[in-house]
Amino acid sequence: MSEFPDAASAHAFNSNIAEEFRANDGKVGGPFEGANMMLLHTTGAKSGQPRLAPLVYHPVDGKIFIAGSKGGAPTSPDWVHNLRAHPRVPIEIGTSSGIEAYDALARELPEDERAVTYAAIAAAVPAFADYQSKTTRPIPVFELVRA
Repeated sequence: MSEFPDAASAHAFNSNIAEEFRANDGKVGGPFEGANMMLLHTTGAKSGQPRLAPLVYHPVDGKIFIAGSKGGAPTSPDWVHNLRAHPRVPIEIGTSSGIEAYDALARELPEDERAVTYAAIAAAVPAFADYQSKTTRPIPVFELVRA
């Protein structure tokens, strides 16, 4: 995340969000209050080390999507590179009845699908339209399907 001065600060923020998520049946407050939240467990593309990213997910037409917006930064978040290298991932997803954990397979959407799905995401969560306007890169979108 670009708003953190260093990797340790980002890690501490993510760890705190993950703790809150698990302690409150998949719900968190602060900037993510009321959002559809998940914990994405990836394997580092270069390091091979386990990584954890709390993310907002987007339900569209009964499917689950995540967008690598990084707040409109010029580069994608690290988890995007990790998913491209290792697309089978465990997730913990916040639902109306608590947390559901399962393995998922991430599929990066090709441009035609990405454009349509990202427009649906931006319509539901206007901040995502702002994120896309801040960067020249197409923000990648992944569908997560139960493995």
